[in-house]
Amino acid sequence: MDKKNICVIFGGQSSEHMVSLASASFVMSNVDSTKYNMIPVGITQDGRWFLYSGPIDRIRSNTWQDEQLCKSAFIAPDAGIHGLIVLNGNREDGKIDNNTKDGQRVEEIRLDCIIPVLHGRFGEDGTIQGLFEMAQIPYVGCGVTASANAMDKVFSRTIFDAQGIPQANWTWCTKSAFVCDSQAVIARIERDFSYPIFIKPANAGSSVGVSKAKTSAEFANALKLAFEHDCKAVIEEFIDCREIEAAVLGGDPPIVSVCGEVIPAKEFYDYEAKYHNENSRLFIPAPISDEECKTIRLYALQTFAALDCAGLSRIDFFIRKQDGKIFLNEINTMPGFTEISMYPKLMSYSGIEPTELVSRLIDLAMSQN
Repeated sequence: MDKKNICVIFGGQSSEHMVSLASASFVMSNVDSTKYNMIPVGITQDGRWFLYSGPIDRIRSNTWQDEQLCKSAFIAPDAGIHGLIVLNGNREDGKIDNNTKDGQRVEEIRLDCIIPVLHGRFGEDGTIQGLFEMAQIPYVGCGVTASANAMDKVFSRTIFDAQGIPQANWTWCTKSAFVCDSQAVIARIERDFSYPIFIKPANAGSSVGVSKAKTSAEFANALKLAFEHDCKAVIEEFIDCREIEAAVLGGDPPIVSVCGEVIPAKEFYDYEAKYHNENSRLFIPAPISDEECKTIRLYALQTFAALDCAGLSRIDFFIRKQDGKIFLNEINTMPGFTEISMYPKLMSYSGIEPTELVSRLIDLAMSQN
């Protein structure tokens, strides 16, 4: 049987570029070489695409952008090509014919499936998924609408409220309203919320731009930070809680992992606590009751279904310490996929090791097309 061509896309233009490099390195290390030809494609932070031919460890260390290892390349939206366009040759060789563009010979590589290991903007928000749909290439993960709605915390929270999935009290505001009259925005929210409160960009992941505010001054600064990452900000009530996570693998029916608990090294689980502070602790399985685990896993399935998700998601919950009530925190449709990330760890504990997990994700993607 011929091997399938699997394109792993890494990097991207979001603030989570470095997380993508770490996740993609782990994913590529677990692509089954007996079944698949792996074709790595990197996207730089300024949006340039390259076919990469070097070792995986240079991706993790962010030293992959070497002209000897990279060729300009891009996914063609033309469904007839069904894959990658690669620009080969020396631009200065002066040879230009009907098969060249600016002195570069054009090569086509047909792709059987794409794994977009991209976090945040232009990777997890439905934009690149739209390109794959136009090209008619199967891809791992959620579709355009599910990705876009999950990425936008205003849209996703509105949907979850409509589905009756319990969440923390929340509201939102726009950057334009804050710039126009910051005091009015702050006064409006202070009427409905007591400090401390959490402030998050509506469209960002890995806790980028998230703050906890305890005063009006901190709140104003937190909104400014959130608006550096998006034009909308979500404001949530503070819940004194335990943080529990579950992983979902799509299928018919989807598989929900055991639950895991996160104990952040800092006051809350921000970007630094997730990826750079070794004192953050993960417990798998989470030391919670069977009933709590059952409820969280049920809510995870409801959340996955509410957005019409596919492929994979990590879904995060709170258990309020005061009374044990469970709240949905958020869903991540392309969760961190490093060796220390919860998604592969939860699936591994549930009996699906990383190489099998990657193969299952590829099989799911190809079976849906």
